[in-house]
Amino acid sequence: MASLPLSIDILPDDAETVGLDDAARRLRISTSRVRTLIRDHNLLAASRGGEPVIPAAFFGPGGLAKHIEGLVTTLLDGGYTRDEALEWLFTEQEDLGLRPADALHTDSAREVIRRAQAQAF
Repeated sequence: MASLPLSIDILPDDAETVGLDDAARRLRISTSRVRTLIRDHNLLAASRGGEPVIPAAFFGPGGLAKHIEGLVTTLLDGGYTRDEALEWLFTEQEDLGLRPADALHTDSAREVIRRAQAQAF
C-alpha cells in the first residue's frame, strides 16, 4: 500500500486528533476511503507519534466540517503545501480570536474561507 502524504507533526499540542479508524467510523466509510481522501488531498493528516492522525476540528456532527474539503482545496490550489495549509489552519487569527480550523464551527466560517482565498493567491 502506498504511503500517505502526511504533514510533519506541526499540530499544536492542544489540537485533538483522531486515528484513521476513528475517522472512518465518524464518516461512516471504510478506512481505505479515508486514506483515499488524504491521498487525493481532500483531507489533511499529520504524523503524530509515527501514526497518521486527522485533526478532530475537521469533523462536525454529521461527518466532515461543512467547509473543510473546499478550504483545503483552496489552500492547496493557491500554492500552499500540505504543511503550510495545516499550519495556517492551526495558527490563531488575532482579530478572530480563533484558529481557522476552529472557526469553521462558528459564524466566522465564511470569513475563514474568504481569508484563505485572499491569502492563497
